[in-house]
Amino acid sequence: MPMTPFLPTAIFAAVLAATPALASDPAAASLHERLLTIDTHIDVPTSLGTTAADPRLHGPMQVDLPKMREGGLDAGFFIVYVGQRSVDAAGYQQAYEKAQAKFDAIERMLANSPDEIVLVRNPTELRAAAADGKLVAAIGVENAYPLGPNHEHLQEFYDRGARYISLTHFGNNHFGESSKAFGEDGEPEVTGLTDRGLALIDDMNRLGIMVDVSHTSHQSTMDAVARSKTPVIASHSGVAALYAHNRNLSDDAIKAIAARGGVVQLVAFDRYMRDISEEERDAQKTILKDLGIDPRGMKDVTQEQFGELRSRNAALNAKYPKASVTTLIDHVDHVVELVGVDHAGISSDFGGGGGIHGWWSIDESLILTEEMLKRGYSETDIRKIWGENLLRVWEAVEQHAHGS
Repeated sequence: MPMTPFLPTAIFAAVLAATPALASDPAAASLHERLLTIDTHIDVPTSLGTTAADPRLHGPMQVDLPKMREGGLDAGFFIVYVGQRSVDAAGYQQAYEKAQAKFDAIERMLANSPDEIVLVRNPTELRAAAADGKLVAAIGVENAYPLGPNHEHLQEFYDRGARYISLTHFGNNHFGESSKAFGEDGEPEVTGLTDRGLALIDDMNRLGIMVDVSHTSHQSTMDAVARSKTPVIASHSGVAALYAHNRNLSDDAIKAIAARGGVVQLVAFDRYMRDISEEERDAQKTILKDLGIDPRGMKDVTQEQFGELRSRNAALNAKYPKASVTTLIDHVDHVVELVGVDHAGISSDFGGGGGIHGWWSIDESLILTEEMLKRGYSETDIRKIWGENLLRVWEAVEQHAHGS
């Protein structure tokens, strides 16, 4: 199955070489240093931990270990992503193998820098590692498809560190309806979650894996909230009331997530915040073609390719202004005003198309804290948005699974 038609735009949003205004407020810098900051969605290339994508180096990738230090990002959920393909034996096997390659990539990063970054499997470990001055990696899975038709690989993925799983990606699967169906032959015709999807949630609750509704349809989201015995998350989503897009959540969905104690992690994804003209799309496609980059392979672009793409597209940022940090915090504001500050969080989707003017790599994370301070958020509020809300949900999921 092909990827969605707007992915080229996502690539360009992530790599345009604008020079953002760096946060300069000493109060913001002091506060940011005190926070426990978590980005819930960082995509990784399969080559992570090799010379093609070495996170130990301060290179052109949006996230590497030096940039995490510079940006004051304590923890990130590194993502095992597999795109949706055919729901047959061959498709499931290929998806499983791709997921294993992503797990392997994350493990290479950790093995190469054991004194710098550590894998955590629960909130207690995360807090302890951050307090010890370590960078923190947790693992999320984007798309339940590689779990197999009856989620037979769920325990294995949990054992390898997966602590949240998105039920779908683009394209329906046997677990449920996506926010963006492909409409192709062989794609499951479903509305909301299937019986398999409901059973998957039951076992995720049992093990202690957070249920993620980013990329699911509205009905699938509502079904997941109703089925789960624990709060759910939207790991990287936007607000439909501010920009109508299939990847953004309706107010009803946001209210449902919040009513069960969940959290919506607002994502810095340009395409989910503004209209893209055909002229801009054509310009983007031309540059991709010139560089020999497959628009479906964004999550596996090498450091060298990423750097070349960034340098080629500096002019586009001036001609086609991107969404900005103020736009992202507008989405945060909406959730806070609608359901309260306990239900909003932050995600970048760096490495997978994320990136906006002012926050196009993780070393610029301070500017988000500055913008929230400007809008009158208290230190307690900002602490919740940057990580404590997500940790509260994760702790509830752990407590349910382990009976504590």
